Amino acid sequence: MSHPFRLRAAALTVCAVLLPALLAGCGEDDRDEELTEQELSWRDCPAPSDAQGGGPAPSPLPGGAEWQCATMKAPLNWDEPEGDTIDLALIRARASGEASERIGSLIFNFGGPGGSGVTALPAFGEEYATLRTRYDLVSFDPRGVGRSAPVICADDQQLDAYFQQDATPDDRAERTELLDNTREFNAGCEKNSERILPHVRTTDAARDLDLMRQVLGDDELHYFGISYGTELGGVYAHLFPEKVGRAVFDAVVDPTQTPEQGSLGQARGFQLALDNYAEHCVSQVEDCPVGDSAQDVKDRIAGFLKDLDAKPIPGLFPRELTQTAATNGIAQALYSQDFWEFLTDGLEEAYAGDGTILMVLSDSMNGRNQNGEYSNLVAANVSINCADDRPRYDTEDVERRLPAFRAASELFGDYLAWGLIGCTDWAVRGAADHPEVSAPGAAPILVIGNTGDPATPYEGARRMAQALGEGVGVELTYRGQGHGAYDSGNKCVRDAVHGYLLNGKVPKDGTVCS
Repeated sequence: MSHPFRLRAAALTVCAVLLPALLAGCGEDDRDEELTEQELSWRDCPAPSDAQGGGPAPSPLPGGAEWQCATMKAPLNWDEPEGDTIDLALIRARASGEASERIGSLIFNFGGPGGSGVTALPAFGEEYATLRTRYDLVSFDPRGVGRSAPVICADDQQLDAYFQQDATPDDRAERTELLDNTREFNAGCEKNSERILPHVRTTDAARDLDLMRQVLGDDELHYFGISYGTELGGVYAHLFPEKVGRAVFDAVVDPTQTPEQGSLGQARGFQLALDNYAEHCVSQVEDCPVGDSAQDVKDRIAGFLKDLDAKPIPGLFPRELTQTAATNGIAQALYSQDFWEFLTDGLEEAYAGDGTILMVLSDSMNGRNQNGEYSNLVAANVSINCADDRPRYDTEDVERRLPAFRAASELFGDYLAWGLIGCTDWAVRGAADHPEVSAPGAAPILVIGNTGDPATPYEGARRMAQALGEGVGVELTYRGQGHGAYDSGNKCVRDAVHGYLLNGKVPKDGTVCS
């Protein structure tokens, strides 16, 4: 889910590493060999950088396995591979099983775009213990993200102010202010990160993936993509179909949609998740503390947000909980059914005048830690989306589309519609209306859709499977809630994923898990 400058899944220094002077005269063939045969120096992982989100170094896995980190050189510009290079940050945990049973590396991308895989993989590492029996688990910070030549657009103080703005303007003055703030943010990205901005497209990251495959010593790319990671995987499959190994796409991005269509789909998806949350709350044995019926829950939320537009309430001092921050926090809580209890607590407290919980949820969506420091999640998200997406929308475009967005969701419609202006005056032209993922001849790719997914609505999985091509996309449906299926713990889903990734057993197309 992108931010209001396209509600996203769950953003400061920029430093691209220059090619050493002694290699300045090498030809392209030499450079190709130099890059593909580079040896990674795996070491203990440092504490995450500010751009990665800060915090302590990753703890060992159960059983004592240590996480190891390395950097891989890649061309700054894949169209000029003999030119400057950048460093891409990698992390791995070695396979736990017998060496003779090891298949290779399984590379993860957890989505965003803009999320740090170097911090995400350790956070979810225990979830993948079964997969680690036959794979080295590997993830990375894509270019523009975290420790991989991060895009920087603003400092922490500027970001605090930016996220306090009204992202759902009601009149001309508010529209002008939102547009001016967007232009200022985007100008900051260009000022601070001009060198990397033209080179953060998903096609660039896909080429990085293929280089990573070679450097890790694998003949094929074994891959687990989640959310935006499914789009990256699809683009990889299109560019390198003969190199696709065993791959799983979970929480699938619809590759056939323009940004407008994708945002409209998200409006419907988050509304569905809110409907499901409200029904769940009032169905409990105890009374739902935020409404007497499902409709009452939603009506009270809508009324509360309208009141916040006129008068914010205390949040995390000195910041107030605004209408936009509250909407953002509610969206964050709808990503997982495990978060629904926090949403109930947050709404109950907010109705009593305390916006702390909803602001904590909103901060999480924006990549802000408890110390007030931001990762570069949002900067990278905007940069990658704007480099990928050709369409540019102005305020008149949004106003024409508002009725459709409001019909899709009373609560999220305006928020997502106004997010379409996020690429205003962007320094780099967008690449295409939508990604190209057709991959004739590729190995089967397991494509998993969740019927209750708010951020990547269920319909996208079927469209991805169809777009990949006959015999490539293998669709599996999970009838559940939240963003993604594997991390739900559902046995049917996990058995299907494990059967394919570990044993090469392709599930029957159209399998349904519930």
